[in-house]
Amino acid sequence: MKFSDFALRPEILQAVTDAGYTAPTPIQERAIPAILTGADLLGIAQTGTGKTAAFVLPMIERLASGQSKARMPRSLILSPTRELATQTAAYFETYGKHLKLTMALLIGGVGMDEQWRKLDRGVDVLIATPGRLIDQFERGKVLLGGVSILVIDEADRMLDMGFIPDVERIVGLVSRRRQTLMFSATMPAEIRRLADAFLTDPQEAQAAPPATTATGVDDHLMVVAPRQKFKALRRLIETQEVGKAIIFCNRKREVASLRRQMERAGMNARDIHGDLDQAQRTKALDAFKAGEIDFLVATDVAARGLDIARLPCVINYDVPIHADDYIHRIGRTARAGREGRAFTLALPEEGRFVDAITKLTGKQMPRLEIGGMDQPELVDEPQGRRRRGRP
Repeated sequence: MKFSDFALRPEILQAVTDAGYTAPTPIQERAIPAILTGADLLGIAQTGTGKTAAFVLPMIERLASGQSKARMPRSLILSPTRELATQTAAYFETYGKHLKLTMALLIGGVGMDEQWRKLDRGVDVLIATPGRLIDQFERGKVLLGGVSILVIDEADRMLDMGFIPDVERIVGLVSRRRQTLMFSATMPAEIRRLADAFLTDPQEAQAAPPATTATGVDDHLMVVAPRQKFKALRRLIETQEVGKAIIFCNRKREVASLRRQMERAGMNARDIHGDLDQAQRTKALDAFKAGEIDFLVATDVAARGLDIARLPCVINYDVPIHADDYIHRIGRTARAGREGRAFTLALPEEGRFVDAITKLTGKQMPRLEIGGMDQPELVDEPQGRRRRGRP
């Protein structure tokens, strides 16, 4: 199948060609025709499957005719994080560049004067995080009665981050005569309940079974002693010839600490986490994309929504506590049909977290052993806890 097989106007097809794409991904094949008919859609797709373009392209087609009104956006996309919202905005700029659509972005950490001016003139597309949107709605800066297309992106992440009450309130503010598109990488019972409440006779588009790793990722596990963890990272980077990678830690303070260690060791690294303002995060990300830095040390705030072309490798310096986060972290590589590598460093007592990942993905990560390093075994729980209550 080709993009030209869809009922998309020439300006959109030209933008797709300009971006270097010819064949749609599975989620795009299934979602685009349904969205073009005006049907509600439940999309089940993990990161790296082309999910964002699956709704952006038909939205541009449907919005290409019509006119916006002051402070009343014609469409609304709810994103769980600033990074995902910013990335979605970039997709609209890429694929809508030959059309005269207007867009505003409501996210924390950026100045609002320009966005208010855009809203006052009227926009075709409003992309927002839930909290910032409610804040601007209560200030009278935006009216939601004219929204004809509503997108709830990464609904499971909204659930994880506690945004569902805000989302439910926003859904109640938009027109009932809307088209609703809801996307989620996983489908827990609560997300299914929300889909039943938000969507009317929806069509379903599923790119891959929920909670499976993207194809094309070659992932490995290294079990390391705590005292050798940073040494193991350095040896991994050297022996596996890792020239560029996102390195994930579980906590903000660990991100800053690891970045300092890497810099002292002569590695070109920068960090990105929730305590940085949006300008700092954007600067670090842009430098990484441009090849000015080799390693981006990050928390899970960066695990969703970042689209970095041809990212060759992801390293989990910490095993994710929640198995779902493993899926989303390694989904930063092997995007759009490309190959990628992922390495996870685990302490011996983190066996229960590794087991949870194995159970979720349905496969075990092959062990990677590097010479000169201790090779401990995983245990299900810390030794101190195992001894508790025993004679």
